[in-house]
Amino acid sequence: MRVYYHLPGLFEYYELYSLFLPLFHEHREYFYDWCGIGSIYGAPGACIWGGGRLEFGEEEAENVAALMKEYGISARLTFSNSLLEEKHLSDRLCNSLCVLFEKSGSVENGIILYSELLLEYIRKNYPGFYFVSSTTKVLTDFEDLKAELDREEFRYVVPDFRLNKEYARLAALSDTQKRKVEFLCNECCWFACYDRKNCYENVCRKSLGEDCEDHICVSPDAERGYRFSDAMKNPGFIGIDDIQNFYVPAGFSHFKIEGRSLGSALILEFLLYYMTKPEYQLKVREEIYLDSMLDLF
Repeated sequence: MRVYYHLPGLFEYYELYSLFLPLFHEHREYFYDWCGIGSIYGAPGACIWGGGRLEFGEEEAENVAALMKEYGISARLTFSNSLLEEKHLSDRLCNSLCVLFEKSGSVENGIILYSELLLEYIRKNYPGFYFVSSTTKVLTDFEDLKAELDREEFRYVVPDFRLNKEYARLAALSDTQKRKVEFLCNECCWFACYDRKNCYENVCRKSLGEDCEDHICVSPDAERGYRFSDAMKNPGFIGIDDIQNFYVPAGFSHFKIEGRSLGSALILEFLLYYMTKPEYQLKVREEIYLDSMLDLF
């Protein structure tokens, strides 16, 4: 079974992907033959339908669409704002993105969302997209996850990372359900966090331009920020050994890498760890770092 990674930073890391994708396609010997790129996801800055993380992507949408078309990769627009109202549906930027990406290449593009209102709006006005149920729904109850997987509207569902290691219940899912699960692999959030929904809601309010205070993270290690080494110690972390030894044999093939707000240097480390054979990691790192036009920090 082939593994598909869904990568962060559709707009944010355009320059990184413009270097990485040619390497991935022209030098497949550098990379594990069992993995591919299922999609690259994100949204530009000032996108009021956005959620999950505050967007800072500035690349022109036409350039992004052209890059995805060139390499036959599905682009996913992250429209996971949970607080949208009818008045927000007419937003010009978000609708223009839908027009551009709905039919921008031979590969079907997707929408990651939370809002039922937005789901119905896009289904009616832009029927060319497929839909992904956002992890911002914080589906921590396994029965809720199963109900979401059974919804025909969604091609994929991203459960909360705290369900990642529910091995027995995951293995008991039907084949149809398993094909729709997309695991969030490298979350660094405190495993015992009780405030995750409020964190996401704060981002949604800021995306809508509301004047609100910053969310205060309740993690005891919040001051450390994101560190991949810390994420690897998280009880919900999914590493490549986990993928090969449990998830693939159990019938799962879709894995989401987070990191839209982390910077290109960390994204490159994720690409090296999850996709690149160890003996070629330095070579790929050098190919990227030595390009003087890319600001990795």
